[in-house]
Amino acid sequence: MKERAKELKTASRRGKGANKADEESAVLAKIAEMPEPDRVLGERLHAIIVASAPSLSPKLWYGMPAYARDGKVVCFFQAAQKFNARYATLGFSDAANLDDGAMWPTSFALTELTPEIEARIGALVMKAAS
Repeated sequence: MKERAKELKTASRRGKGANKADEESAVLAKIAEMPEPDRVLGERLHAIIVASAPSLSPKLWYGMPAYARDGKVVCFFQAAQKFNARYATLGFSDAANLDDGAMWPTSFALTELTPEIEARIGALVMKAAS
C-alpha cells in the first residue's frame, strides 16, 4: 500500500501531462531492481507485452510493472521475491478482455519463458488489450 500511495503522489506531481516515456522509465527501473530470475522474466515480459499490445501504457501499480488501457490496468507482473513465492505471476485485471464463458484464468505462474510460452503470453496480451 505504501508503494501505491507513493505512485499516486508521484503521478499527481507530474500532472495530466505525464508521458508514456516517464511511466515506462519507472517500470524499467523497477524491473532493474529485481533480483534474478525475476529481473530476467520481467525484462522479457515487458518486451513481449509492449510488442504484442502497443496500445497498452506501462505504469507502476502497487510497486509492480503493469500495463494499462485508458488508465485502467489490464495486466501486471508480480515478482516471486516480492511476496516470497516460489514463482512469479503474470496477472490480468477485470479490464482485460479474456472472458470465456462462466470461468477463465486471471493469473499464470511463471518459472521460465520458452518460445512456446512467449507466444502464448503474446496472444493472451493481444486478446486482453483488444
